[in-house]
Amino acid sequence: MTELTAVVHGAAELATATGDLGSDDPAGIVEDGAVAVVDGEIDRVGPTAEVTREYPPENATREIDASGRAVIPGYVDSHTHALFAGDRSDEFEAKLRGTTYGELLASGGGIHRTVRATRAASDEDLLANLIGHLDVMVAHGTTTVEVKSGYGLDTETEFRMIDVIGRADDRHPVDVVPTFMGAHAVPREYEGGDDPGNADDYVDRVVDEQIPAIAAQGIAEFCDVFCDEGAFTVAQSRRVLRAGAERGLTPKVHAEELAHRGGARLAAEVGAASADHLLHATDADVAALVDAGVTPVLLPGTAFGLGADYADARAMVDAGAPVAVATDFNPNCHSQSMGFAAALACVEMGLTPAEALVAGTRNGARALDRAPLGTLREGAPADLVVLNAPSHAHVPYSYGVNRVDAVLKGGEPVAAGGVPLGAARADRDEPDPARTDRAAPASVLDRGGEQ
Repeated sequence: MTELTAVVHGAAELATATGDLGSDDPAGIVEDGAVAVVDGEIDRVGPTAEVTREYPPENATREIDASGRAVIPGYVDSHTHALFAGDRSDEFEAKLRGTTYGELLASGGGIHRTVRATRAASDEDLLANLIGHLDVMVAHGTTTVEVKSGYGLDTETEFRMIDVIGRADDRHPVDVVPTFMGAHAVPREYEGGDDPGNADDYVDRVVDEQIPAIAAQGIAEFCDVFCDEGAFTVAQSRRVLRAGAERGLTPKVHAEELAHRGGARLAAEVGAASADHLLHATDADVAALVDAGVTPVLLPGTAFGLGADYADARAMVDAGAPVAVATDFNPNCHSQSMGFAAALACVEMGLTPAEALVAGTRNGARALDRAPLGTLREGAPADLVVLNAPSHAHVPYSYGVNRVDAVLKGGEPVAAGGVPLGAARADRDEPDPARTDRAAPASVLDRGGEQ
């Protein structure tokens, strides 16, 4: 039996995100737009008069009057390292004083510090940390997020991390996409001066022990590798990605972030779902990605946090690349906000607000093999965001301000007024009353006639 789950109507601007980057209308704008949701999927999109004639709002389980507001797809954050333990805020200050990231690593800081903290943390602490980050993300409009392992760097902890990621997906309304990244760095116990064999020894462990264990676990979808200066060579990365692919894990590549090392060409060679970072990618690299159908995922928050140069998104779009934008949320890039990533993509990387929207929704879904997610079109999951603003352009324009008024996942409210709703935490093992009892501020859900 079908159910008219929700009708969202009267939107000043309905941004469907169905256009292509570089086109006249990437955001696919419908003025005075409406969306009808049936059984959690979008059944009709169009002008309010047409949609409400066919789907009377009073017949819906939930009616939302979005008058004066913009409605956009839920954000698809296609690259994060959101599962970790520990705090590295002091390293932010150290970098401001001139300490390089390499110096932090050499002293046992950086990723090595997070690995130590993550290995020592209990599964329940890790789960609580991740759920807390997901709460922030959904309040800022993210409805699907990729989360990587990679702070374990041993079989036991990588296995635990993927298990926790799967548990978070079960417990939180945000869809969590699990990626295995045992080849995130060479752990300190394998380091040994200038002997490259130690990295090879660790790659052996990833290929022979970690990947079989993770594949048998049956949770992870992707296998990622950091192919870059100071991490893994092209040859080592190829071994990891091929071993993962043989076990059913789709390749992804951290490529050309710190230097040009050939990671983008490797992503094209192995048919990766995405090549991420790409600060040092060449025009030829981008052409290879386009030819191979690999989605470039750009991470402006990382460049911002490191004070580094930004990837040239404008040139990639002009070359026909379906650029995605993600937060890269991690201890070294501590922002869960896709809105902030969109602002940086506009100001520092040359995208328009409409292109940044598509990059953070439709193309983010493409990087996770999840089309038609990230769009407002018939047959897509009813993941949508009502903004407290008349246009999608107010998201990057109002950088530093959360413009999200309400978030619907499958047509059901999961956040309102910048606060996750109680349902987002209902099935935690030990909910925190101080948080779950907090009332959400007034939002469009309160004003818009929730029935």
